Amino acid sequence: MSPEDVKEDPPYCRGMVVMAHPDDADWVCSGTVAKWCAQGWEVVYVLCTDGSKGSDDPEMTGPRLTEIRHQEQLNAGKLLGLRHVVFLDYPDAALQPTLELRRDITREIRRHRPDVLICSSPVRSFTSSSYLGHPDHFAAGEATLSAVYPTARDRLTFPELLEEGLQPHKVREVWIMDRDNADQYVDVTDYMDTAIAALKAHQSQVTEEEADTYMRRWRSEAGAKVGFKYAEAFKRVRLG
Repeated sequence: MSPEDVKEDPPYCRGMVVMAHPDDADWVCSGTVAKWCAQGWEVVYVLCTDGSKGSDDPEMTGPRLTEIRHQEQLNAGKLLGLRHVVFLDYPDAALQPTLELRRDITREIRRHRPDVLICSSPVRSFTSSSYLGHPDHFAAGEATLSAVYPTARDRLTFPELLEEGLQPHKVREVWIMDRDNADQYVDVTDYMDTAIAALKAHQSQVTEEEADTYMRRWRSEAGAKVGFKYAEAFKRVRLG
């Protein structure tokens, strides 16, 4: 076989992030997303819930909070350079890894055809002494991984998606938010200002001081493991 006969895989140029709530992605991977967008990638956020429960304000209503959080996420997306933001709008705090949720995530995978997909872990971790983890995060992680494999690439599951014109798609890599088992570190040092600005757009959820403090703290901790000033860490799964 001559060198001319060897076909190289096309370079990655499309990314997707699937998370439970508006603001989740900007907390955990906005530096990576900002870097991808700066490199010319097309990146899509898919948010599973409507974010309607995240307020301690006794005057706040669920529908009003959903409206606020939608706009906050759209504002953050503009700062990052996202191609699109998809709101699936399942009820906040009640997410389950159902077939319906898997189908809806599969639809977006087939529509946007990402090379790399970032999602939350479906496994609860007890390494933190101050955080138990949100059940919606685990449900979103499980549904997303099941959508990636086998559903998004399986023609015979959810035939209604074929009727919508959405052909099967094979995601090439999945990056799972799992700092305990991380083996993929992204240097986000040059993108921290953009990442922090995106999180600050979620004014109903975080103060500007909190956004700056925690974003830098967590990314400096990850970066110290691999010699970067700031890094984001993932468990990387190559699907071929």
